[in-house]
Amino acid sequence: MTSTAMSGRTAVVTGGARGIGLAAAERLLADGARVALWDADAAALADASRRLNAGDRAVTATVDVTDPASVEAARDAALAAFGGLDILVNSAGIAGPTVPTLDYPLADWRRVVDVNLTGTFLVCQLVAPVLVGRGWGRIVNIASLAGKEGTPNAPAYSASKAGVIAFTKSLAKELAGTGVLANSVAPAALDTDMVKNMSPEHVRIMVSKSPLGRLGSAEECAAMVAWLCSPECSFSTGAAFDLSGGRAVY
Repeated sequence: MTSTAMSGRTAVVTGGARGIGLAAAERLLADGARVALWDADAAALADASRRLNAGDRAVTATVDVTDPASVEAARDAALAAFGGLDILVNSAGIAGPTVPTLDYPLADWRRVVDVNLTGTFLVCQLVAPVLVGRGWGRIVNIASLAGKEGTPNAPAYSASKAGVIAFTKSLAKELAGTGVLANSVAPAALDTDMVKNMSPEHVRIMVSKSPLGRLGSAEECAAMVAWLCSPECSFSTGAAFDLSGGRAVY
């Protein structure tokens, strides 16, 4: 599917080397946007760039979203390449180990929260002023159904994604009136590498909880992200959009 809905717009997509981030980048490019793809995995980022094959409409940067200097350098490089930024999609995230709370290692807790929540905060803090300065922008933060329901044996992931939802609400209210809207998307299990690395039994349990009875796809998530990034989304900000196959509708 291609359109010109995003023609003239420029997007930053974090975690863009695979999964939701890569699917979102593909969709935004198909809709006419230019994309700066950020990821911590340089090799996967190079593979993603070859897959996109978008010429000068896509640039890449190896970025640690927990490091302000790394984010600032990537932001400045994207501005130099494109002359401005209009859209930010925060998809960078890690799952962490599947361990009960009482046994969960503190180092893993800190790392998951640092990447998923603090990274989202930091990228917004350093990129959003560019959008505000242009008087128009869209921010979409990828949360998770785990942030709404809490997933057993994933305390850090669940807490970090709940934090993303609440942070997005706070940010949206602060930016209301600037022309910049901020929303989050809360997917249930999608057919991505993160789920492929889970045990078949765990995946079966997740699928059994969905009224639609299947995993979602990264492309379905990207379609929702694309709408939230578009001018057609003009009266929604601070919302957490469900993408759970009917499992959660709040």
